[in-house]
Amino acid sequence: MSSLRVLFAGESWMTHSIHSKGFDSFTTTEYREGADDLIRELGQDGRLIDYLPNHLASARFPTTARELRNYDLVILSDIGANTLLLNPDTFNRSIATPNRLDLIEDYVQGGGGLVMIGGYLTFQGIEGRARYGGTPIERALPVTLQIGDDRVEVPQGETPRRLKTDHPIVGGLPSTWPTLLGYNRIIARPEAEVLATIGEDALLVAGQFGQGRSVAFASDCGPHWCPPGFVKWDGYGRLWRQIVDWAGGQL
Repeated sequence: MSSLRVLFAGESWMTHSIHSKGFDSFTTTEYREGADDLIRELGQDGRLIDYLPNHLASARFPTTARELRNYDLVILSDIGANTLLLNPDTFNRSIATPNRLDLIEDYVQGGGGLVMIGGYLTFQGIEGRARYGGTPIERALPVTLQIGDDRVEVPQGETPRRLKTDHPIVGGLPSTWPTLLGYNRIIARPEAEVLATIGEDALLVAGQFGQGRSVAFASDCGPHWCPPGFVKWDGYGRLWRQIVDWAGGQL
C-alpha cells in the first residue's frame, strides 16, 4: 500500500466552437478532462490524488510552502506557467502574490517530488506558450528546455524504447512500448538518467534536485499524443504508479 498524497494540476480544457449554417450561426462550449485513466490508475493502493483542473488551478493552487508540504509530490500536466504565475488577485486586482514557480522549486529542493507530463502547454509547448524555459520549474526538472515551440508531431506513430533495466521506475516493463503520436523535445541533464527514448530524443528522464526528486515524461498521459493503445496497455498503470512512487520517495 502507498500512502502518497499527490497534487495533480492541469489536463483539462474548454472548446468554444462556432457553427455556421448558411445565414445562421450558433456557438457551443464543451469542457473536457484528459487524465481520468491516469488518476484512476494512480488512485490504486492507497494513493490520495487531489486534482486541480486548469480553470481552478490559477486560484486554488497552493500559495504557501506550508500548503505544498501537505503533498508528497506535484504533477503538472498540460498547464502553462501563466496559470501558476497569474493568481486572480494579481491579474484582476493588482495585488502582489507569491510566485508559485519559486515555491515549487523550493519544495522539490527541500525533499518534495515533481513530475511534469508533456503536452501542448507543458515544457515549452505550442508556439512556446507554456513558457517553462528559464523558470524555477526548469531548474527543478532533470531536463533542459529548448527555445520556442518544442513539439515533435509523429502522426504515423513512434515506438518508445526502455533503456534502463535496473531503475525502479521501469522495473518489470518490456523494452518496447506501444506507439505515441507526439512529444515535447527535452534534453536530459548530464547528471540525470534517461530511462526511455522516442525516436532520437529522451522520453522519460529522472533525477535528483536538492533533497527531492523530479521526473520528466515528454509525451502525454492521454489524448491526443497518447492514443488508446497506450492507455489500454497493461504496462500503463504500472509505469505511472512507479513514476509517482519513485518521485515521492517510495521506491
